[in-house]
Amino acid sequence: MIYNNRQQTIAHKIETKAQLSKWKDWRWQLRHSIKTLEKFEELLGVKFEDEEREKLEETFEKFPLSITPYYLSLINKQDFKNDPVFKQSFGGIEELTTLKSELEDPLSEDSDSPVEGITHRYPDRVLFHVSNICSMYCRHCTRKRKVGDIDYVPSKEQLQKGLDYIANTPHVRDVLLSGGDPFMLPDDKIDWLLSEITKIPHVEIVRIGTRMPVVLPYRITDNLVSILKKYQPLWINTHFNHPKEITASSKEALAKLADGGFPLGNQSVLLADVNDCPRIMKSLLHKLVENRVRPYYLYQCDLSEGLSHFRTPIGKGIEIMESLIGHTSGFARPTYVVDAPGGGGKIPVMPNYIISWSTNKVVLRNYEGVITTYKEPDSYEAKLCDRDCENCNLDLKVEEGVEEDIIGIEKLLSDTDDAISLIPEDNERMTRRDEDAG
Repeated sequence: MIYNNRQQTIAHKIETKAQLSKWKDWRWQLRHSIKTLEKFEELLGVKFEDEEREKLEETFEKFPLSITPYYLSLINKQDFKNDPVFKQSFGGIEELTTLKSELEDPLSEDSDSPVEGITHRYPDRVLFHVSNICSMYCRHCTRKRKVGDIDYVPSKEQLQKGLDYIANTPHVRDVLLSGGDPFMLPDDKIDWLLSEITKIPHVEIVRIGTRMPVVLPYRITDNLVSILKKYQPLWINTHFNHPKEITASSKEALAKLADGGFPLGNQSVLLADVNDCPRIMKSLLHKLVENRVRPYYLYQCDLSEGLSHFRTPIGKGIEIMESLIGHTSGFARPTYVVDAPGGGGKIPVMPNYIISWSTNKVVLRNYEGVITTYKEPDSYEAKLCDRDCENCNLDLKVEEGVEEDIIGIEKLLSDTDDAISLIPEDNERMTRRDEDAG
């Protein structure tokens, strides 16, 4: 139900005669976002002890608080400190603990930023930071160093720097708009930005990462959808972490986007005491696919400052994936990844199903523990690949192939590269060799 009793109670505390039309106005929601401890207590009807209040105020001084009235209404006040929505949105004094292993910029996004607003880590795609603000500040955010510190919407002149970089980098075919939240931009600026990006000939697809369907579903208006529909192909990824977040309002927002023709994906973060349970995760995934959202990634929680209380062992994620593979539909399963500290990118960490192999057989196990063998073909002849795609003797000719440098493990497997090993930088043994040779 949209505008249930709990939501009406919160709305009337904010504005005595607030009606459904006000509640569903995303601008009204933003104007009345909860940014102070006092307002949180007043609207939810709870009270913190003085000692705890002092620590919480210190926490919010370092990592600001912002919760939409809508998202606040999802919290169960009777047991609010154990509520998964509360834990994601309100935070606690644990955030003041910074471990030696934690980093301000754990993914080295700033180091991979050739110009303001762009992170260029992978060869053919870029992350375009188009906003520094969100409607709700997630306590587990990997960009806590940026989000909320300076509430502003970048000017067209600032965004133009990123557009120029994309236009001048012809191997970029995929642009991911992120932030903050791109849907915090006004409709006219979203329209302008998408228009400018899609004018660039080598950009094939645009993606938008947003948490609006989760924390402020009323932002998904008919007008916004009509603007987005002009710029297909456009992919939209959102960020549900718990089945409790899938409500009548969020379902309505997802339906608008899906009916608009946008492929929808979801990126969850594995969070201790929020969703680190196989049953909770499976329930979330099933609810997502029911609403035409494909589970995309399940992230291991990053090594950002103040997040140690959210992190689980990677083994917990493997356990959850074991409970999903074979036990639910393939399209309902995300890929579990660690976003490598230092900017190494997303590394899949999945259960291992290869037991052993020889020159003619591979020994495999299935989700039940059944062990089987696959006989390798005797007649297969490997074809030498000289990377001359235009003159390939296969039917799968790449007429518009872009020649790229071979890196990583692909380099070792290539027929056209003589490399026999990958050597880490500053390898002491290799440095000694060079010195001896010199």
